[in-house]
Amino acid sequence: MAGTVLRAYYNMVDCIFCKIVDGTSKAEGVFRDEQVTAFHDIHPAAPKHILVVPNRHIPSMNEITPGDEALIGHLFSAARQIAEEQGIAGEGYRLVINTGTYAGQVVPHLHLHILGGADLRHRTR
Repeated sequence: MAGTVLRAYYNMVDCIFCKIVDGTSKAEGVFRDEQVTAFHDIHPAAPKHILVVPNRHIPSMNEITPGDEALIGHLFSAARQIAEEQGIAGEGYRLVINTGTYAGQVVPHLHLHILGGADLRHRTR
C-alpha cells in the first residue's frame, strides 16, 4: 500500500501534464477551466491534434472511480467544445484514450486525444 501511494506521488511530481496544468511547463494551450486543460500535442498525428487532460492527476482510465464520472463526462463535453472552436466539428474528428503501455499511453496521466483536420478514415492512429 505505501509503495503504491509513493509511486502515485512520484508520478504526480514528475508528470509533464501536471507541470503543464500547474504552469511550470509550457504548452500551446487552447482551453482551460477548473476541471480540465487542453493543449496541442507536440507530436501531432493529424493536422489538429489536441490533448485534453484532467487538472487532477489520474494515471489512466484504469484508475478512475465512480466519483470521477462527472469529471470524465466534462472531459468529453470540453472535447466537443474544443472541436467546435478549432473548426473540425463539422467534417468530423476522432477521440482516443490510450490506456496502458500496449495501447500506446506514453504519459501516465489520463488524457483524451482530439484528432481532426483531415480524412482519418484510413489512419489507424
